Amino acid sequence: MEDDLASEDDTLLWSEKEFHDAAKRNNTEKMQELIKKGVDVQAKNKIDRKALHWAAGAGNEQALRLLLDHDTEVDERDTFGMNALLLASWFGHLKILQILVSCGATLNCENKDGLSMLHCAAQRGHIAVLEFIMEDLEDICLDRVDKSGKTALHLAAEHGQIEVVEFLIGMGCTHGLKDKEENTVMHLAAKRGHTEVLQKMVETGVDLDERNIDGLTALHLTADGGHYDCVKLLLESGCNVNAQTNKNMNALHYVAQHGFDREASLLLEARINIDAVDNQHNTPLHLAVFNNYTEVVRLLIDADCDLDLIDSRQQTALHVAAEHGWQDTAEMMLISGVNLNLTDKQGKTCLEVAARGNHVILVDMIVKADRFYKWEKDHQPETQHLRSVLWSLATKHLCRGEWKILAQHWDFSDAHIRAIEQQWTGMKSFKEHGHRMLLIWLHGVVVAGENPIKGLYEGLVEISRTDLAECIRQKANAETSSPKMCSAM
Repeated sequence: MEDDLASEDDTLLWSEKEFHDAAKRNNTEKMQELIKKGVDVQAKNKIDRKALHWAAGAGNEQALRLLLDHDTEVDERDTFGMNALLLASWFGHLKILQILVSCGATLNCENKDGLSMLHCAAQRGHIAVLEFIMEDLEDICLDRVDKSGKTALHLAAEHGQIEVVEFLIGMGCTHGLKDKEENTVMHLAAKRGHTEVLQKMVETGVDLDERNIDGLTALHLTADGGHYDCVKLLLESGCNVNAQTNKNMNALHYVAQHGFDREASLLLEARINIDAVDNQHNTPLHLAVFNNYTEVVRLLIDADCDLDLIDSRQQTALHVAAEHGWQDTAEMMLISGVNLNLTDKQGKTCLEVAARGNHVILVDMIVKADRFYKWEKDHQPETQHLRSVLWSLATKHLCRGEWKILAQHWDFSDAHIRAIEQQWTGMKSFKEHGHRMLLIWLHGVVVAGENPIKGLYEGLVEISRTDLAECIRQKANAETSSPKMCSAM
């Protein structure tokens, strides 16, 4: 075979490519055979990598020793600035590193990103290599930074190398240094969700609320990543739950815009400011609704967030839901009670926004809610009592399946019942289904001007739950002074 180029996109001859491949496989016999034929031992491929690089990176001791007899240029770098010493550090080959050091390799070398052998070993988690570097070599700067301003500790934390973090702290590295983005070790560990590293840094006593160049704390970053355990750890360690970034976002804004409901629950339990507004006047509710994260919306509503706050377009969260046609989130807000008269910058109410978007079902929902609000305003004591009765009935008294029989008695169609059942799932979901059905029934009855207590009494009797019917009648007579309520009994 003629010794042409190995391929059109390569710079190596066939013999040189064979030599590189032999170095990768630690095949010293093949290497010696090719050397005798006059192969160029220092030949480089298209990324300026030669056989010495391959042997060092692969940890091939015999191949390396053979190459060092014919190639003394141990510090030559490839396109990425990696030389044999850095490759050995990166891949954790201690013996190779020792051989190269004994051959006079330059110790303070770095690649194009400014990574030293200490950085390489720390990022990859090679403890034995780090011990050799720190204990057997001289003039090694523990806090040396790469071109992004990161120390070995930064890189170890960022990549979750807990053993390396503990080793470097034990060696006396500086804990609180910042990189060029002003991130501390805490920031980098929190962003990647490395709980063990974060716990170690908390134990060292660093500032939990240190801000980076964008004003983000570790809590913001770990909330943005949805790292539940890290969020929990920081909250339990006493971080400032209400810290705000340069854009006035708190941690709840981040979990809301990503739909992280478990993390949202933690922040709400820690009493975070639920109605904080960012520099676009978005509340967490606006962000959750915009992205249609129904479970987060439910959590925010249950935590009593302000449903009537407006964003930079003067839109409430209901305007946002109406614009996008998000029925489930809109329904939750309508049930909770919102101001339907608020208008956006264009003077449009949420009803008008829904109509303009041709969201027919939403339009109907808003109209029904508006009519119900007006009725409720005149009958507030009655509806409060009714809602309490219905909640107790659904969650404590109706047995599995009874809500369906009651619904059928009130002329709910099979399609209506199936739609209600799709809203929740689980062992006790029938309680949620029953409560939802009762609220829908109540809405229809009060809008029609009918007597809800009378209808509920008759319905319970019809499904053979006279016990509940009598109980409700007695409570109604005992707890309300409304003539209408009492006369129904």
